[in-house]
Amino acid sequence: MINTSYTMAGVTFKNPVVMASGTFGFGKEYGTYYDLNRLGGISGKGLTLHPKEGNSGLRVYETPSGMLNSVGLENPGVAAFLQEECPRWEALDLARIVNLGGNTLQDYIEGARLIEEDAIARQQSGRPAVDMIELNISCPNVKAGGMAYGIKTEVAREVVREIRAVTTLPLIIKLSPNAEDLVSMAEMCETEGADAISLVNTFSAMKIDIYKRRSVFNNLYAGLSGPAIKPIALRMVHQVCKAVEIPVMGMGGISSTEDIIEFIMAGAAVIQVGTYNFINIRAGIDLVDGVECFMRDQGIRSLDEIRGIL
Repeated sequence: MINTSYTMAGVTFKNPVVMASGTFGFGKEYGTYYDLNRLGGISGKGLTLHPKEGNSGLRVYETPSGMLNSVGLENPGVAAFLQEECPRWEALDLARIVNLGGNTLQDYIEGARLIEEDAIARQQSGRPAVDMIELNISCPNVKAGGMAYGIKTEVAREVVREIRAVTTLPLIIKLSPNAEDLVSMAEMCETEGADAISLVNTFSAMKIDIYKRRSVFNNLYAGLSGPAIKPIALRMVHQVCKAVEIPVMGMGGISSTEDIIEFIMAGAAVIQVGTYNFINIRAGIDLVDGVECFMRDQGIRSLDEIRGIL
């Protein structure tokens, strides 16, 4: 009997495969291809207090080993999510994570407060629809909010502290690889009461149309994801895991069972899968099966046997 589970802040992930925010919607569409309950968890589409239309112009551009995105956090807003998606999320048997962003500190606070109030109300009648909040201070393709909060440690401290004060839900802080000092940022999050860290988000990058003589994106820069960033992301996850005691959710270019095992060996508690969902529509279930197969073949009874061995 193998054990793929991990429990953080009272929330159990039945296996380490979590779908990353921005690549899986809220799960409904992918649920037509396989049973979502086989997954360890879902981090839903990034939410902001108010609905956002996202960026204008081209939003996605394929690269030789990944993709650039300039979506701009298009989303229905926190209130619409709670009303329209949460009733379906209540029935899911996995870890359900809300990814929360904001253009201002007050947006973050109000969004977290709405999620907290909804969780309390649903708890009174059964199981809440949200298990954790993943605070996005790292999105590199939004002009206001995310980038500013995620670069400098002392600027980020304020938003982490304020959100910790308004929610009792387990709090994950999603960090940007573009931070001035990623390890110090992670240590600050732990000091301010975060329950876990997730990293890395996309790298700030660029593509120029040499015939039009301009960036292909209206916002000039975009976020790079996919296999190209995996070795760098793996190194960053390893460094942060060595520096903090709280769990780390590792991500960045994961597209195979081997990638997952590498992140676990680097110290990650669980992992998140993003761009690979666009390459393989059954990525989630294939990776869950792959991890189980690897463990059986290698005689590994629990992922704790190999977690953080580097």
